[in-house]
Amino acid sequence: MSLIIKLAWRNLWRNSRRTIITILAVTFATLFSIAMRGIQLGTYEETINFAVGLFSGYLQIQHKDYQESPSLHKSFVLDGKLRDIITGMPEVRGYAPRVYADGLASYKNTSLGAVIFGVDPEREKAVTTFPKKIDQGRFIRGDNSNEIVVGYKMLRNLRAEVGDEIILLSQGYDGSLGNARFRIVGTLKMGSPDFDGMGVFMGLSRLQELLGMGHRINVVALSLNSVYDVEQVADKLNQVLRASTLSALRWDQVMPELKQGIELDNISGMIYLFILILVVAFGILNTVLMSVTERFKEFGILLSVGMPQGMLVAVVFIETVFIALIGIVIGNILAVGVNYYFYVNPIEFTGEYKAMMEQYGFLPVLRSSLKLSSFFNTTLSIFAISLVSTIYPLVRTYKLEPLKGIRYT
Repeated sequence: MSLIIKLAWRNLWRNSRRTIITILAVTFATLFSIAMRGIQLGTYEETINFAVGLFSGYLQIQHKDYQESPSLHKSFVLDGKLRDIITGMPEVRGYAPRVYADGLASYKNTSLGAVIFGVDPEREKAVTTFPKKIDQGRFIRGDNSNEIVVGYKMLRNLRAEVGDEIILLSQGYDGSLGNARFRIVGTLKMGSPDFDGMGVFMGLSRLQELLGMGHRINVVALSLNSVYDVEQVADKLNQVLRASTLSALRWDQVMPELKQGIELDNISGMIYLFILILVVAFGILNTVLMSVTERFKEFGILLSVGMPQGMLVAVVFIETVFIALIGIVIGNILAVGVNYYFYVNPIEFTGEYKAMMEQYGFLPVLRSSLKLSSFFNTTLSIFAISLVSTIYPLVRTYKLEPLKGIRYT
């Protein structure tokens, strides 16, 4: 075996220029693929953290049927037992109970449909960032005041200003219509058409009073230490809640459109990487095939003096393995540096492009990832397709006859 390895290594450098070019091609493919994949995964993670931190939370506890058909009657009481379960999990950073309702907002002669959110301002600070998305004025203080914050587009469509009072009308828990006058103390600019055009935020206790819900809520949003804890925490909670009418939904179940968008982008990125790796595979195929063809006469002599056919094939195979491994190792070393740089120094968009991305709710940042999967999966793919590309040259070597090899020109 050591003889085969020595022969393969020496043969590799008989045409050093071609070998170095091929190694550089593998290195570039490995570096570019890992760097691109790292930026993809890093950007997905940033987007998920931004989206769940904006409003939904990493997880939501709600009635099992609430996601399919929201209703005030699919509500529950956040009792001490459930609070203890939530706060007893080390992965949970914070929780925020909420009430959601549909309603009508009126100011003078203008009325608009509204989505009303009852929130606890203090608890939301540990779960979400939307209270910081103030465009004008300030956020509500306390959860039992007559203050509200509305989307900036809604304020414009109502033809009102910060400081004006509007009437909110909504159907209560018992079916009766509740209405009250509220003062607008600020506007939010969240980059979502629904929030900016229809969102109304008020104190949790005040909305419960308006709807006659007592202490009932629709949703408990949870914030976790890491997005990678979502599956584990969701499984634990669902195990505890399985005997009740409640369930814990992951962010991708609450926001399926975000998950679908990420999956679509991920597929397009995988196709691009596959094309790049395929191009490199053809380069390796060309190199190995040329190397084998040039040595047919030499192979014919070796076979004629008794060298086993399998040993000759093994030499050619190990030559390809050397080329692939050298290129992959160098590519991984360089990729670690590139990915770390873009992890510490993410690409931040500025100017009009930044404003446009923020307006549509996207995070104007491209950050890389240092996850081992981006290195391992790409490395494995390039190595595997490099070996596959040698099948044809190996077959030709295996089928070579001594006399035909000697006479080959």
